[in-house]
Amino acid sequence: MKTQAWGWLAVAVLAAGLNANYHDGGMPWAHQIVDQVQHNSGAVMALATGRADQFLTEARFVTTRNEVASCPFSAAIARVQSRIDESEANFDRVRAMSDREEAQLVRIEANRARIEARMAQVRIPAVTFSPVVVRVPRIDVCPRIHVSVPRTPHVPMPAMPVIHIASAGAGPV
Repeated sequence: MKTQAWGWLAVAVLAAGLNANYHDGGMPWAHQIVDQVQHNSGAVMALATGRADQFLTEARFVTTRNEVASCPFSAAIARVQSRIDESEANFDRVRAMSDREEAQLVRIEANRARIEARMAQVRIPAVTFSPVVVRVPRIDVCPRIHVSVPRTPHVPMPAMPVIHIASAGAGPV
C-alpha cells in the first residue's frame, strides 16, 4: 500500500512540474497542439452555429499557419492577423447582441407609451369626503367578568388487579 501511495505522490509531483513548465511558456509542441485543437473546435462550432465569417477566420488561420511555417516573422504576422480577425468576430457578435437588446428596449418603450396613453384616457372623478364623527361612550371603570367553573364529580375506581404469569424457564420464546 505504501508503494502505491509513493507512486501517486511521484505522479502528482511530475504533473505539477509539467503544468508549471507549460504555463511558463515551455513545451512549445504542447502549445501548438492546444492551439490547433482550439482552432479546429472553433471551426466546428462556427459550422454548427451557422457563423460563416467565424468559420472563414478559423480556416484562414489554419491555412496561413501551414503556409508560413518556415518564416517566423510571417508566422507572427499571421497570428496577429488571426487574433485581430477573431476579435472583430467577437465584436460583431457583441454588436448583434446589443442590437437585439436595443430592439427589445424599443418594444418596452412602445408598451410603456401605450399604457400611458390608456391611463390618460381614464377619468377619476374628484371625490370629496365629509368627516365622520363617531361618539364612543367613556368607560371609567374596567368591567370584570365572573366565571364559575363547576368541579367534576369524584368517581371511585376499583384497584387494578395484579396478574402473575408463570413461565417455563428462560428458554427460547
